Amino acid sequence: MSRANRISFAFILLILVLTGWLHMGALLLSVLFSYFAIAKLDFMKPRAKWLAVALFLALLAGLAYGLTYFIQATVQALPDIAEKAVPVIIQWATEHQIKLPFTDLDSLKDKAFELARSQASNLGKFADFAPGATTQFVYLLVGCLVAIGLFLNPRLEHDHPAAALRPNLYSLCCEEISRRFATFYRSFDIVMNAQVAISAIDAVLTGIFMACQGLPHLVVAVGVTFFCGLIPVVGNLVSNALVVAVGFMVSPAKGLWALAFLVFIHQLEYLLRGKIIGAKTQTSLWLTLLALLLGERLMGITGMMLAPAVLHYIRMEASKITVNPNNA
Repeated sequence: MSRANRISFAFILLILVLTGWLHMGALLLSVLFSYFAIAKLDFMKPRAKWLAVALFLALLAGLAYGLTYFIQATVQALPDIAEKAVPVIIQWATEHQIKLPFTDLDSLKDKAFELARSQASNLGKFADFAPGATTQFVYLLVGCLVAIGLFLNPRLEHDHPAAALRPNLYSLCCEEISRRFATFYRSFDIVMNAQVAISAIDAVLTGIFMACQGLPHLVVAVGVTFFCGLIPVVGNLVSNALVVAVGFMVSPAKGLWALAFLVFIHQLEYLLRGKIIGAKTQTSLWLTLLALLLGERLMGITGMMLAPAVLHYIRMEASKITVNPNNA
């Protein structure tokens, strides 16, 4: 391994460490997602890069409008779901003598209502009261601009030297760092392609099920299913709990049907993960869970979203390094 190669690996490690230490996961995720979207919109390459950027900006505006509508719908729906679903779940469990992992049902109901109302209030007043909200918004904006810049001109060296003058440490390091970032983005692209596909399938099936059952809050449930589905494993637990609660707020029978549907969709999801994610990343579930836990401790939700890509990146880089069996 050359000196420039070692420096490039140290540089990538430093970027990841600083991202977690300085709580800038949103910035890195914004760059990756933005570049991911622009690259998908670049269907007239290589001569229409500005068209892809224009389409990305239009998509960004539409997404911002859609998210605003979705957040407003969620803020209005959460208290209603909690106030109607929690008592039904408690009553149904009591009637069927199901032992719940708590003893004081009334206090649980009060805490559930209080938590739902506080979360809805936090969502509704996020821009005013959530600490660091402005900073995170700036990170998202800067991430979009960085992604556009990288897409239009990905070279680290502005003045690229001639081939005869290139073998200097700075130029070699720039080339190696570019390769490291390219590999990291490929890992993110592979993981996110699979995750988006699975989330979209889950959201569509959830929407069909809820429409057939006549369940309320269809937009909120489908939106939560899709966005939470981008967070592997843990995100599914959140969306599943919401769908079951919406079912119980109508009737216990609807809640049980929702639970049965989720059991079915999870079996389908395991098959999809084996075919889509497993075939592409070849990473075991226990290792992915460990990476998710570590990512959550270091960067929170953004760390959980980055963890599978980082894990796959490590695998890709390590598989390129040849080792003499006699020295291994």
